Amino acid sequence: MSNRRDFLKTAAIGSIAVALPSFTPKNENLINSKSKSNKPIVISTWNFGVQANGAAWEILKNNGRALDAVEAGVKIPEGDPTERSVGYGGRPDRDGRVTLDACIMDEYANIGSVACLEHIKHPISVARAVMEKTPHVMLVGDGALQFALSQGFPKENLLVEASEMEWKEWLKTSQYKPIVNVENHDTIGMIALDSHGNLSGACTTSGMAYKMHGRVGDSPIIGAGLYVDNEIGAATATGHGEEVIRIAGCHLVVELMRHGKSPQEACEEAVSRIVKLTANRNKNLKDIQVGFIALDKQGNYGAYCIQGGFNFAVNDTTGNKLIDSDYFLK
Repeated sequence: MSNRRDFLKTAAIGSIAVALPSFTPKNENLINSKSKSNKPIVISTWNFGVQANGAAWEILKNNGRALDAVEAGVKIPEGDPTERSVGYGGRPDRDGRVTLDACIMDEYANIGSVACLEHIKHPISVARAVMEKTPHVMLVGDGALQFALSQGFPKENLLVEASEMEWKEWLKTSQYKPIVNVENHDTIGMIALDSHGNLSGACTTSGMAYKMHGRVGDSPIIGAGLYVDNEIGAATATGHGEEVIRIAGCHLVVELMRHGKSPQEACEEAVSRIVKLTANRNKNLKDIQVGFIALDKQGNYGAYCIQGGFNFAVNDTTGNKLIDSDYFLK
């Protein structure tokens, strides 16, 4: 019986290896040595991640918890009225309503999420309240707003003048064709490893500009826009959320790491999955941008995206830096 179990286990692992394409990592500089642990460390998407990392680092450098760090970090772009893709100041939907999505996940697989939330500047903190103060993992729309107000979050107008003017200009044509790396990068995702060796992540967005009212992308969906497994690693995504959802992207990245891939290799294979599905559906890959970042338990990190223009920020004991991600479409 023991031999039969060993055979089945070996066969199952072999079938996974066959099913998943093999990639040689193109960003060797992002694959750090596994001989020692690089902690604490925080990584996040896009150039606003540098400032966000700075807020997270203030917690991590003082032996704080990764969960507290990622919440504090992503609140920086959430509260920035000049940032058009996250929180306060985000571009509205086609009806002129700013709707926000966010999720958070800790080292114990506790999760909280809100979607299509209006009038609340910091949806990531509402998501954490859902995680810690309700028996549920996701609240949406009016229900999410009612809960936020009951928890003392102030109701605010999130449509700033500049975003309103852009929306009114868009209404003249009402053409829904988001511009790659401008209107569809739509997210800050942040993942962190603290000095205790624990991982957490957060993801927050105002979503695609001029989307249909009620549209929700990958960002508030655990397993799509964010996933954390404290035994293995964590991943978060940015870009065209529908494509990330299609492959349960961040869960896929973490599972690839579980089966021995480095964070860089895992991100590359996840992008390859989207590339293949896009071709199968006869869609134009040049109209799509998706990027993944990943972090393992040793503090090794990686990133990969479909086309150029995606960058991510890394903050560890060596400092805080912005890195251009490697990409598929050369």
